[in-house]
Amino acid sequence: MKSERVVAGIDIGGDRKGNHLVILRGTEIVCNISKEPPAHMLEKCLQFEVAAVGIDAPCLWRIGEAGRQAEKELARQRIFSFATPTRELALASQSGFYEWMFNGERVYQAFASHFPLFTHRGEVNGRVCFETFPHAITTALLKTEAASAKKKRTQRREVLKDAGIEAASLRSIDEVDAALCALSAHYLQEGKVVTYGDELGGFIVVPAQIDGSRTK
Repeated sequence: MKSERVVAGIDIGGDRKGNHLVILRGTEIVCNISKEPPAHMLEKCLQFEVAAVGIDAPCLWRIGEAGRQAEKELARQRIFSFATPTRELALASQSGFYEWMFNGERVYQAFASHFPLFTHRGEVNGRVCFETFPHAITTALLKTEAASAKKKRTQRREVLKDAGIEAASLRSIDEVDAALCALSAHYLQEGKVVTYGDELGGFIVVPAQIDGSRTK
């Protein structure tokens, strides 16, 4: 990675698992915290002068009956994710499954005044936060084989190792995923990303493939 700017990644979990924040300066992990409220994570990002924050959670709810364009475009690449419902449907659910999406919403809201949401309008200038997806990041950057959810504990660490990031201090897959989101923020800073989606449903930002053929 050429960029030495400080970036962050946040893996979003439900109320029990909580959220995980990893901050990178170049390839060095300078902050790794978990189960902290959004305001504390924002404080850490400001303290370390983070430029971009990748978040593993939907940045916007679905509008109407049609699914989010970003999720449809990823599915056409055979990269599948949980379908984001409308906010009303999520609120009406009794299963508790969507609590992690509401936690993600709270993180975006807490960061909004300092890290505006990525809109795909021109170059990234100033602070920004954006939605990203660890499985899609792994699919783009894994050199040895096809990305597999069954092998994510080894494959995702391999991606970090290939990027020069020492992942030994990352104790869980959630911390690994947060580091992958931060790695995606590095690629955004370098302009080497693929964006899926539209303004209505929000964008998912993923590193371009190793050969750069999907950069745009």
